[in-house]
Amino acid sequence: MHRRTLTIAAIGAAAGLLALSGCSAAGDGGSDVTEVTVWHYWDGTNADTFDAMADEYNAAHPDVKISASNVPNADFLTKLRASATSKTLPDIAIGDLVWVPQIEQIGSLADLSDLLPEATIADINPALTSFGTIDGKQVSVPVSANNLAYMYNKTLFEEAGLDPEQPPTTWEELMATGKAVLEKTGKPGYDLFTQAGDNGEGLTWNFQVNLWQAGGEFLTEDNSAAAFNTPEGQKALQFWVDLIDSGVSPYAKWGEFEKGQGGSAQEGSWMVGIWAADPPFDFGVAKAPYPSDGVPATNLGGEQAMVFDNSDDETKAAADFLAWFLEPEQVTSWSEATGMLPVTNSVATSSDYLDWVNTSEPRLLPFVEQMADAHARPNTPLYPKISLAFAQEIETALSGQVSVEDALANAEDAVNDVIAKG
Repeated sequence: MHRRTLTIAAIGAAAGLLALSGCSAAGDGGSDVTEVTVWHYWDGTNADTFDAMADEYNAAHPDVKISASNVPNADFLTKLRASATSKTLPDIAIGDLVWVPQIEQIGSLADLSDLLPEATIADINPALTSFGTIDGKQVSVPVSANNLAYMYNKTLFEEAGLDPEQPPTTWEELMATGKAVLEKTGKPGYDLFTQAGDNGEGLTWNFQVNLWQAGGEFLTEDNSAAAFNTPEGQKALQFWVDLIDSGVSPYAKWGEFEKGQGGSAQEGSWMVGIWAADPPFDFGVAKAPYPSDGVPATNLGGEQAMVFDNSDDETKAAADFLAWFLEPEQVTSWSEATGMLPVTNSVATSSDYLDWVNTSEPRLLPFVEQMADAHARPNTPLYPKISLAFAQEIETALSGQVSVEDALANAEDAVNDVIAKG
């Protein structure tokens, strides 16, 4: 496959064409053009690239006009609910993965398994398609992906007498490496997200990685009850408490690594793109370390696209655009231009894309390889409340207020109470 990389010039030209096309919603024939409205919260390069790709699709499909609008992340769900009330929902909503179950309750979503080619859906990372499956319907498909891996400060590794080309691969090695950094440099060896904050998700989604690596689960398969108060859950939480008690991961000190004052942290793939142009220090990336008797795992993030069933013509046109967007050439171009991870297996394993990674940004490779071991968070509309309830109780063990066993038991009660109240 020939790789097409979107250049800045192309993006700018496309944006200009898009502005001109905004003067007419239906072209010369008026009723012959189906307009598909898209809401997303991207800005910068992501928004420019999406606009350019929408314009490319429009040029090849004169009977359809894709019109994209930016809705700020903080306002997205509120505006969707308001538009549902006024019957002005967009045709496509692209939002955070964990929003899918909430958006599914806002308006009638099309079953994309009936509208997208079977081969397209089969090519998507299974964890991402499973997240969009609700009541037997495929209500969303991913358009971007990210995950969490191990990032480390090579300079501090060298100061600690460590080989910067040999990052830890197990929890045991992570602890030993962290202790070496602490003892030799006086800086924390590994950042932990230990505070619940306003929504709890920073703590919860980082902890879930270690829970899955230990062989545990967060909720039951049908999301009807907590599933983390188990020996596996105790093992994962005890690992965090041990990191804190050893001084490797000071309580309430998240962010030291990003300031160059810590040895390592579990960070998202987006940090590679943020730091690529002007790295604050010499950093490396490796797959997330897991226990020697555990399994590799990481946590998925990214955006998913949902189609509101506003009319037959708009729904079919919206699905056709998404099918086009998920073709290998578009997935490759989008991933290369934005630095997001490919959502399809064919692209993630293609020599075309992997050659680009190895040549342009090899530090993305561990994130790409981890997609095979990635898990998705529970797809329940109660998840935000569940995440906060969980994090608030787990924090009490991390701050030394209660034991690991008591924190997990209290978190189990709190989460089950959220689920019971609905």
